[in-house]
Amino acid sequence: MGPAGYIDIARYVLGHPKVSTMLTIPGPKSRYCDGLSRRSWLQIGGLALGGLSLPEILRAEAQSDAQAVAGSKRPIKGIIMVLLPGGPSHLDMYDLKPDAPSEIRGELRPIATNVPGIDICELMPQLAGMTDKLSLIRSLVGFRNDHNTHWCSTGWESHPEMPASPIIAGFPPGGWPSMGAVLSKQFGTRVPGVPPCVDLSSIEPDARFILRTPPGQAGYLGAAHAGFEAQAVDRRNIMLNGVDLRRLSDRRSLLNGFDRFRQQVDQQQAANGGDEFRQQAFDVLTSPRLAEALDLSREERECRGRYGLERKYPNEREGKTHLDQFLLARRVIEAGARCVTLAFSRWPFGRMLQGDYNWDWHKDCFAEARGALPLFDLGLSALIQDLDERGLLDDIAVVAWGEFGRTPKINGNAGRDHWPNVAGALLAGGGMRCGQVIGSTTRWGEEAKTRPVHFRDVFATLYQRLGIDVARTQFSDLAGRPQYLVGEHRPLPELIA
Repeated sequence: MGPAGYIDIARYVLGHPKVSTMLTIPGPKSRYCDGLSRRSWLQIGGLALGGLSLPEILRAEAQSDAQAVAGSKRPIKGIIMVLLPGGPSHLDMYDLKPDAPSEIRGELRPIATNVPGIDICELMPQLAGMTDKLSLIRSLVGFRNDHNTHWCSTGWESHPEMPASPIIAGFPPGGWPSMGAVLSKQFGTRVPGVPPCVDLSSIEPDARFILRTPPGQAGYLGAAHAGFEAQAVDRRNIMLNGVDLRRLSDRRSLLNGFDRFRQQVDQQQAANGGDEFRQQAFDVLTSPRLAEALDLSREERECRGRYGLERKYPNEREGKTHLDQFLLARRVIEAGARCVTLAFSRWPFGRMLQGDYNWDWHKDCFAEARGALPLFDLGLSALIQDLDERGLLDDIAVVAWGEFGRTPKINGNAGRDHWPNVAGALLAGGGMRCGQVIGSTTRWGEEAKTRPVHFRDVFATLYQRLGIDVARTQFSDLAGRPQYLVGEHRPLPELIA
């Protein structure tokens, strides 16, 4: 930028030292304190300009602006989002209050991590040993008292009415898109045959009831950008490797079934990118890449053991866990997906009133924690360590969170109730600053005390690391109105290295 708000064109003309004949082009009004706008006057010197045309000059400026937004680091390749549906207890994971009265501090104790001054729950020793690779947010705000992971996957709390979740006004026609859908729309597929957005969470009715919305929902971006639901197919039967033409024809006929799916979606939404939807579906069916990524039998036993898949779990129902989702997430993101989501809890994931598991611990909070947190600690630490050792951690961001926190005061059933006032989150990788805690809560953990962080601030940060400028990027909803991805929220400077 030259003096008085002019663009210094000499920097684009291969060091061209002088300006001769001037061409002045007025631009949009956006004034600085000196009364001149940044783009108000574009001065172009010289008739030849060192061989650069006006479009090349403007393109160079746009690239410069994009680099300024993204910082010195190149964009990352993807994100793994770990949802903890039900509302995990911030006070029993990342923000323990050991000096509080017993009815607040509970039964669990903090342990030191490998970063001096940072403590987390004693039930997460593996994560404690790698806290230098983590960022913990203790002051996350913006939630509602509503079981709904919608805001964890889309960044927005407003939504249409859902089962057991009332309408929250303010959503655009078509609804908000998930982060995975946004990446699909913005960048498309990264590797042919691997959908940009892959959802590993269960599609059982009870699981969807707890989640309220598919983690890969397309919203107003259209069905072509919805997440691929890996649990909806036979993982061994999505590969067309070496089949004859007759069977291939049968699979083409199978694609007609996608039309029935699209008819169940709003017609206007389904029409948006319908051809792309069909092509992506056929790419998945004809490529072995996703099927191989979802086939854990291809993984080395040593790596399976790291994720706890070679152990027995006699204290878990039927001896089963959901730990395989962490390994699947690494395999799918490594295969070429841009966004992988999973919903983690003890097995089976469903309604606690029916005896299943999630993070809605209204009773027996500490017994639930002793069952769930060691599994979470094992799976998430294995994922982060695995990504790191494969040289992927700087290219892949990981975030783990739920829809709200839990009450500081323990109730009469030894549980904690819903608490939307403040919550916690864990982030890792993605070239972000690690080994830190962002924000703090009040004495008993009731509210954010310092550095309140809205969950859309986290979305803005992740989008920025993925190469999307949230201040400029807009998509049109189904009414044709442009929508920003996170409104006025911006990336967290504490995380942008």
